[in-house]
Formats: sequence, C-alpha cells, structure tokens
Amino acid sequence: MTFALDDEQQQIQALVRRVAREKVAPRANDIDRSAQYPEDMFELLRELGLFALPFPRSYGGTGSTLSACVVVEELARVCYNTAYLLVVQWTPIGAILAAGTADQKRRYLPDLAAGRKRASISVTEPQSGSDVAGIETRARAVAGGYRISGSKIWCTGAPYADFIFVGAKTGDGDSRGSINLFIVERGVEGLEMGRKEEKMGARGLPSCPLFFDDVFVPEENRLGEEGKGFKAVMETFNAARPVHGARGVGLAQGALDHALDFVRGRRAFGQSIGEFQGIRWMLADMAMQTEAARSLVYRAAAMVDAGITGRELAPFAAMAKCYATDIAMKVTTDAVQLFGAAGISAEFPINRYMRDAKVLQIIEGTNQIQRNIIGKSLLDGMARR
Repeated sequence: MTFALDDEQQQIQALVRRVAREKVAPRANDIDRSAQYPEDMFELLRELGLFALPFPRSYGGTGSTLSACVVVEELARVCYNTAYLLVVQWTPIGAILAAGTADQKRRYLPDLAAGRKRASISVTEPQSGSDVAGIETRARAVAGGYRISGSKIWCTGAPYADFIFVGAKTGDGDSRGSINLFIVERGVEGLEMGRKEEKMGARGLPSCPLFFDDVFVPEENRLGEEGKGFKAVMETFNAARPVHGARGVGLAQGALDHALDFVRGRRAFGQSIGEFQGIRWMLADMAMQTEAARSLVYRAAAMVDAGITGRELAPFAAMAKCYATDIAMKVTTDAVQLFGAAGISAEFPINRYMRDAKVLQIIEGTNQIQRNIIGKSLLDGMARR
C-alpha cells in the first residue's frame, strides 16, 4: 500500500506549513502560558476551511485522513493547541458521519464543517477512562426521548461547544451494546459544567467535568440505532488514531527543529556543541525516530482512506498512535536535554513540547491500552504486511 503524498496533499502541506510558521508559531507560547482558549486560531482554521478537511467533498473536504494527518503534523510542529482545535471538532463530525441519520447530518454537519458551530465529545468518567464500556451515565427512556443522569470528566472544549456528544447507557443492563451517543445542546436544563482542569499540557483548550441531572434529550438526538452506539464510537476512535499519532509526529519534528537551532548557535569548550559526537548521535536518533513514526502514521492513515476498518485496521491504528506519541515523548525529552539548563526555563519553548507530548501518551486511549490491542491482534493471527 502506497502512502506517498499526491499533488493536492503536497499543496495543502505547503500552505499550512507557511501559515503555521507565519501566523501560528508567534502565538504558541502565549497560548500555553495564559491557558486561554485561542479564539483567533479557531478563526484562522475556519478561514482556511480546515474543519472539513478529512470529510467527503460534499462537505468541502478532501475525504482523506492522510491529508488530515499532514495538516495536524504541520500545526503541532509549532503549536499543539492549534492542532488540537481541529481534532476536537473532527471527532464529533466523524461520529455523525459514521452513525448519524440523514436528518442529523443535514442539521449538524454543514455548520460543523464550516466552523460556524463547535462540538465536543464526552465519554470519559471518573471510574472509566480507556474502558469505555464501563461508563455509568444513564439515559432513561421517557416520552419523546431520554433523561440523562450521571457525570463526565475531561470534556475538552466543552465551554465553547454548541453541543456535546455524550456517551450514556440505555436501560439497566451493563452490556457494551447498551451504550449510545446523545447530542446534548449547550445550556439545556440540568446540565452543569464544572471548573476547568489545570493541566500540565494542552493548556489552551479547557477540559471540564460535566454533570447531568435528569437532562432531557429528544429521541432525534440519539446518534444511530439504540444499543448500537458503542460500535460507532469505537470505529470513530479507530479511524481517528492516525490523526492523534500525527500530533506526536508534529511535536517530535518541532522539538527536533528547536534543538537543531539551539545546537547550531551554542558553543562550549571552544567549539560548536554540534561538533561533539555524542550530540550528533542524539540528533541522528531523534531524526530517525521521527521519520519512522511519520511513516507508520501515514501508512495507517492510508489504510483508513482505502476503506479498511474493524479488526484489520485496529492494530495498525493503535501502532500509529502508540509509537508516534511514545516517540514524541522520547524526542522532546532528548531535546530538553540538549538545551541543558535552558530547557527547563520558561524563556525557551522546548519544555512546552515535552509537556504536550506527555498528554498524548495518555489521552485517546492510553498507550498501554494500545499495546493491549496490538498484542491481542497478534495472538489472534493478525496478517503480516
């Protein structure tokens, strides 16, 4: 399977790279330090038409996950938070495309794809993170719809979302099949938003707890058929994992960029520190690891674009997310080491890369969970490629 960038993807890459360097990079440190939502960056992404990028051309997109990975990589290379704005919007859009009715697609997708409306997805609970099937929030059937009760944590972007896709179980059973996604409008009675978390990384996008006290949701806001929402959620998460891997590739490449600039200008013992073999070997390892991660992410994205799903896609998507984000942690940590004392100073941006990389090893399914997926696939006879 080939995953070389075609002419359109190369043009998109060149455009976003230029915009990232000229308009996004100058804002990156301020966004991180202030922990304020970057409204100006959201507007920039909207003007560029990037919220529709991975989705069908009928919604103004390219229909390509690989294109999405290229864009996320270029943005994360200079500002993790700006890249995150895209990912937060893309996940609910993917969920609607995967499981939404024709009416839901008509009602929500045009505004989401154009950036006129914003959405978040909320599945994680205090007692269930990677174990999505363990959620306890309940959606009780009533006349005309459902009443949702329960709580969520780590809903990223919630304060700015026009609606939130909430995972809840219907009925009293504990089976995986009873999970559904419900579209909950902002400001609905019974929905309370808690104080935003003070985070180590990904500081520009607020993550908040949500509390549901008998919140009414009309039946037409249930995503997909009742009892079949879990599968739609998992397919959406699988298909999105290469994009999360691309965030790791971007962080690794950005950290390498900063490290190279620093090494070129730093002298010790009467010579450039780039003359020391140990430094060159560190840089070489960082470059090799980043390129390997990029290749794995692009390959997994090409599989999504080729229509590969389910058990065939799952291990490769998990590899892409796990390896690329582990490499992001490794490369950013090495970059901080190359900076020496300057690496732990707020005067330099490199420690921001390391903090953001740690977030990626945890969110969207921890890397331990990704290894479980890969290992199980191997034992079940995953085909060699």
